[in-house]
Amino acid sequence: MAAKIFKNLPGGLKMPAIGLGTGPLTDEAEIERVLNTAFELGYRHFDTAYLYRNEALIGRVLKKWFSSGKVKREDIFITTKLPMSGVHQDRVELFMKKSLENLQLEYVDLYLVHHPIGLKYFGDDDNRMEIDDFDHIKIWKKMEEQVQLGRTKAIGLSNFNKRQIERIIASARIKPACLQVELHVDFQQRDLVGYCHKNGIVVIAYFPLGTPGSKRFEIREFPPVINSDIIKNIAKKYNKSAAQIMLRYLLQKNVAAVPKSSNPERLKENISVFDFEINSEDMRSLDDLDRGETARLATFQSVPGIENHPEYPF
Repeated sequence: MAAKIFKNLPGGLKMPAIGLGTGPLTDEAEIERVLNTAFELGYRHFDTAYLYRNEALIGRVLKKWFSSGKVKREDIFITTKLPMSGVHQDRVELFMKKSLENLQLEYVDLYLVHHPIGLKYFGDDDNRMEIDDFDHIKIWKKMEEQVQLGRTKAIGLSNFNKRQIERIIASARIKPACLQVELHVDFQQRDLVGYCHKNGIVVIAYFPLGTPGSKRFEIREFPPVINSDIIKNIAKKYNKSAAQIMLRYLLQKNVAAVPKSSNPERLKENISVFDFEINSEDMRSLDDLDRGETARLATFQSVPGIENHPEYPF
């Protein structure tokens, strides 16, 4: 099963199947170095979010590349996201415009609702986290307006569960093009992925490598799956790195991915996953590494009381 380099989205839009996740990048010099390296390596899909506080820094680098004539705007796929403080029908347009201004763009290619739960908006004071009232259907209608106004080519969701997606599809004029969720070889979410594929929704994996070495997410009792002997042995067999095996596994499951890295060698490895194929026997071995919910890393439980909210997706 050959993994495609691009995923087809509505309207003929093509999304590179491997993108660069920029969540941990907030230093201006580092962002410029990493994005310049990524551009030179052939990355054309960049994933950010208002929440990451790096849109403006990314926008400056994009402007330099566009001004240089080395790349055209239409050759680049930019994803950003509506923050939790924007998950309210009265604030979708506000945050869409903020992101476009930060990125110095007239449009983004994909705009995602970052999380199904909305927070009250306290201006620049994002240390206050209080859950707000919200209505997914009304919010989605505002997302559809952003497409109609030309501010984004496609819209989608992030961290939503199947029940929530079904509710939106039932009333949508523009169906969600994508769902971005946490996915890695030991957290495969097969039921959710299968539902999305059945309904023509492209799945994008964040944390596709299980955030190896990240102190922020050391909440599990077992070591990162990237250190698994099974993955190491398969990697040796194909003369690839463990990370390349994990990414290739997702691609062969028809899942796109936005791995994060600031290391030039790893950046090169992460995009060099289209020249080999994992055989069916090894794919089954990787299937068996699934640990289900116990392997989830991102719970968003830094928001007080979020796990008790009826729309908490996990």
